[in-house]
Amino acid sequence: MKDNTSLTMAKNKIGSIYRRGARRWRKLYRINGHIFQAKRFNRKAFCAFCHDRIWGLGRQGFKCIQCKLLVHKKCHKLGNKPCSNEHVEPVFKERDHHDPNDESSTGDVMQAPLDYPSELHAGDGCDQVPVEASDNVEEPLEPVSQRQYSLNDFELIRVIGRGSYAKVLMVELKKTRRIYAMKVIKKALVTDDEDIDWVQTEKHVFETASNHPFLVGLHSCFQTPSRLFFVIEFVRGGDLMFHMQRQRRLPEEHARFYAAEISLALNFLHEKGIIYRDLKLDNVLLDHEGHIKLTDYGMCKEGIRPGDTTSTFCGTPNYIAPEILRGEDYGFSVDWWALGVLLYEMLAGRSPFDIAGASENPDQNTEDYLFQVILEKTIRIPRSLSVKAASVLKGFLNKNPADRLGCNRDSAFMDIVNHSFFKSIDWEMLEQKQITPPFRPRLDSDRDLANFPPEFTDEPVHLTPDDDRVIDKIDQTEFEGFEYVNPLLMSLEDCV
Repeated sequence: MKDNTSLTMAKNKIGSIYRRGARRWRKLYRINGHIFQAKRFNRKAFCAFCHDRIWGLGRQGFKCIQCKLLVHKKCHKLGNKPCSNEHVEPVFKERDHHDPNDESSTGDVMQAPLDYPSELHAGDGCDQVPVEASDNVEEPLEPVSQRQYSLNDFELIRVIGRGSYAKVLMVELKKTRRIYAMKVIKKALVTDDEDIDWVQTEKHVFETASNHPFLVGLHSCFQTPSRLFFVIEFVRGGDLMFHMQRQRRLPEEHARFYAAEISLALNFLHEKGIIYRDLKLDNVLLDHEGHIKLTDYGMCKEGIRPGDTTSTFCGTPNYIAPEILRGEDYGFSVDWWALGVLLYEMLAGRSPFDIAGASENPDQNTEDYLFQVILEKTIRIPRSLSVKAASVLKGFLNKNPADRLGCNRDSAFMDIVNHSFFKSIDWEMLEQKQITPPFRPRLDSDRDLANFPPEFTDEPVHLTPDDDRVIDKIDQTEFEGFEYVNPLLMSLEDCV
């Protein structure tokens, strides 16, 4: 029997501070009095230090917001000239010069959330951003070796989701009649600063994820003058947020199963050098059998080796780890913190940072207040939970990342595998999907949308007409090489 009160409370939480979408806060880089901000320039912008061109994917440039000096990201620490606070005419010139393939590195970083209190700005740190060789990201796909898809190959069926930057549709590939999800991103929303790099990262992670049973994989990518399209697996069972709204809380056996599969997915990403950074109920999908799949890689960070750190202030507010809020450099630890928050929500039916009456008190229903609670509040474990469940929650929700479960430099993931809460799990069978899930979503067909919120599925299915004035402002060369087709899926479709 459903608990209508808890269901109503859960629905109300959707619009609260706890359920605001993931986002990044802008960074400012302070060197010799300069305050640099990441920017993208046209082909005519040249670095004031090395005099090479600043242009293209992986060729990120910085612009001082005071004197307007333009430099490569990789060069911004090398110049000795202090900022004069006076306008410097930027270097723009006609020249055909090819940038060398250099890895970019950054200097001291100050996080600068546009609306975040100064006392919680991140401190100095190093955000290492390995850059792929230009041959891998800038060359258009050869049509003789790669099939390419277009919007005409798909029938748009329903809206099934919407995020900060994208709309997600249920679509049918006309040739095979197979159902997929299609993530649609307007180019006008991602042409500024670091946004294009984030889209490229999401594409890379989607490609990597295609080989794992608990991660949503990629079918293909294509573009129009106004939009980018990711065609991905359609996972029919809905997300954990949808099911938690109806169940209030889960039995420990159910929560253990989901947490274990999520752990395998996170560990796979970590082994590939990827921090997920956006684990939450909304991003954990259930397939038709009841196994989980993580989705939405827009917040991922690539190129992280053991011991490496990054410093971007990003995430969904309720799941952001304390070390991010403290402005510290961080690594894979933030994903295990988020798993602790999610596991707490599954077991307790509420966030560990819930504040009684906060929704009625405007001063408490803010990001600033939530961040203060995450940093300072002692997390209370419900007495109704078992000793093992309480132990694993305390392990994941340790505010010191060095002592957090899964974060030991030597034992790392094995500490999770060997924890008493997961003792009943056969991890090899789990990874092979040989363990029967505790819950199987009810589905009448491969197009059944009963497990998706009606606020999405009731939306009209159409893409707004292109605005030529907007398209004219988009530099289409920024998106060269975006097209992609999964070779395995392509060969399977050839057999149809």
